[in-house]
Amino acid sequence: MSKNKKHGNCKSVGGENRETLGGEDLSLFSRGRDKLISRRDFIKGVISSGATIAALGYIPPAPGAGRASAASPGTAERLISLKVNGRTRRVDVLPQETLAMTLRYKLGLTGTKLSCDRGECGACTVLIDDVAYYSCTTLTHSVRNRNITTIEGLQSPSGDLHPVQKAFVEELGPQCGFCTPGQIMSAVALLKENPHPTREKILVSMSGNLCRCGSYDHYFKAIMRAAEGG
Repeated sequence: MSKNKKHGNCKSVGGENRETLGGEDLSLFSRGRDKLISRRDFIKGVISSGATIAALGYIPPAPGAGRASAASPGTAERLISLKVNGRTRRVDVLPQETLAMTLRYKLGLTGTKLSCDRGECGACTVLIDDVAYYSCTTLTHSVRNRNITTIEGLQSPSGDLHPVQKAFVEELGPQCGFCTPGQIMSAVALLKENPHPTREKILVSMSGNLCRCGSYDHYFKAIMRAAEGG
């Protein structure tokens, strides 16, 4: 059989020349057509490739990889120390975690309430260096090495209630009680700044704390009582 094969051209449907070798169509269209796969084979390929990529997440990191990533510029250390109610607590904190979430779900200090979660109701109020803050809008990483006080930290070492807490009880301030921790913390911050506030100062300072039961008059009288030493 001769090794020489005839080369020639044939016209395509569109009128274009298509190269042939020994009568075999060598055009790109022909070669691609011979390699077409079925819909079933295509779906199988996609599924298998997806499973392969997903499996990469289960490959254990190389020794020392965790230490290297922790030291990378721009990353936040997750295990940090917080000064809460006079104690230093070590806690694992995510970069975008709020103080309210850390206090409630990492440290078990559930007296700090979560309600609106966007800095509007004041139920999550805590003291940071004796200043009232909404803990739901404060990142935990931003308060390292600062003194944090929650409602649990107001009582004395002997277990006695704080004067503001006593005044709230005596004036029948709490109704459902949900907003009460935040109300007390704001009142404590006010009296630390101004031990003898005017009525107007109390109204302005407590305006960031909402009470759905409408007990504002009771809370107001309680703060006045605490300021008077009653």
